[in-house]
Amino acid sequence: CPRCMQCDTKFDFITRKHHCRRCGKCFCDRCCSQKVPLPRMCFVDPVRQCAECALVSQREAEFYDKQLKVLVSGATFLVTFGKSETPETMVCRLSNNQRFLVLDGDGHYEIEITRISTMRILTEGLPPGGGSARASGMLLQYGVPGSEGVSQLTLTAGEDANASKRPAAAWLAAMHKAAKLLYESRDQ
Repeated sequence: CPRCMQCDTKFDFITRKHHCRRCGKCFCDRCCSQKVPLPRMCFVDPVRQCAECALVSQREAEFYDKQLKVLVSGATFLVTFGKSETPETMVCRLSNNQRFLVLDGDGHYEIEITRISTMRILTEGLPPGGGSARASGMLLQYGVPGSEGVSQLTLTAGEDANASKRPAAAWLAAMHKAAKLLYESRDQ
């Protein structure tokens, strides 16, 4: 590439070409000067990234530091499979390898993350005094291996051993951030 892919500056002996370690595009020093950790690509030290990639990498780092722990720890939910009217109390968590959504209760279920086609956050009404609606659950649609159809389950925030719904609310917020991060990184 003879020119910077952002500002169109021509590369020469003085203006050197740099590659963003995340997207691989060519940039001049001004457009690719940020050094940000990129552990998911096995870089130990911070590496040169363009501004757009650096922002996504910073969001990912924050997610891995905070939300991932919440998702792997799990939370208690009332889980309704398909059109069943009887919810089952289960602990929902992300597997340690981050490839499955694991549901444990009377039964044990694993849903492959890559098979989830739809995820919608369910909310309760507006709190007194205004503000935004509070997440109360999540609706997931997913493909089942060996089946052509789509299955559905609904997670409704349940109370933990301390009669608190906070862990479930934190888990829902972390899952929402994970989905948003995946969606944004797919667009890059």
